[in-house]
Amino acid sequence: MWQKIISFHIDEEDDWVADLECGHTQHVRHRPPWQNRNWVITEKGRAEHLGIQLYCKKCEQVE
Repeated sequence: MWQKIISFHIDEEDDWVADLECGHTQHVRHRPPWQNRNWVITEKGRAEHLGIQLYCKKCEQVE
């Protein structure tokens, strides 16, 4: 199920996590070359991604 990003926070391992509108969370790590999300390392980049939808596997499991 697709859910909008409503905010971000950093977890205990200093990785960025997207907070989704459904209440679930999803890591949005920037670890090239496997995970290339350089937008997550800047405040501006994160702000530009608010409202973007990510697929929430946890919502799928609840259904």
